[in-house]
Amino acid sequence: MATILNIETATKNCSVSIAKDGVTLVLQELNDGNYSHAEKLHPFIQQVVEEAKISFNDIDAVAVSKGPGSYTGLRIGVSAAKGLCFAFDKPLISIETLYSLAHKATVDNGVIVPMLDARRMEVYAAVYDSNFNQLREIKAEVIDENSFQEYLSEGKVYFLGDGTEKCKEVITHENAVFIDSKHPSAKEMAQLSYDKYKKNDIEDVAYFEPFYLKDFVVTPEKKR
Repeated sequence: MATILNIETATKNCSVSIAKDGVTLVLQELNDGNYSHAEKLHPFIQQVVEEAKISFNDIDAVAVSKGPGSYTGLRIGVSAAKGLCFAFDKPLISIETLYSLAHKATVDNGVIVPMLDARRMEVYAAVYDSNFNQLREIKAEVIDENSFQEYLSEGKVYFLGDGTEKCKEVITHENAVFIDSKHPSAKEMAQLSYDKYKKNDIEDVAYFEPFYLKDFVVTPEKKR
């Protein structure tokens, strides 16, 4: 038996859930097109705990989406998760963002490519089979007409995530299927975090850092 607080802030979707034994009990999320995590995350955490009719001491672990994704979003989510773990002496569980996103796709065959928007024609992407076994590591890559050809030539490839918007006009292979599911959610984290909890697959709260994949780059302001 385990009650887990799940936090997902890697994209514009600010998402929090309370799950028990892998089943989501309460979900609170907002994607208004902006990064509103700084204002919304802590109220959402308080709301899901209250709606689940539990206290923070009743939570057995805190799970957080580890990235890749928005540098600021990940930093806010991880900081909140670590703060709760320190305050209430709870274990910290991390979930790969793309792995969680892949679980929005339910397919019988082919491969799943979750992708998150990066800069210009670049995405963060990974490749999984229909059983969610990872076939290729996570990469930051520029998308062109030759992207994922080795998988497209063998069968259906299911693309999902907010990175797909820039790919639809470029990846035109007949085996390409674009799923209208754009953002990872704390809902899909429920079973994944429970699976890790049962294996005691936890992080060192003091030293855990998000998986940014790329260094944070500050774009200098243009001179007028």
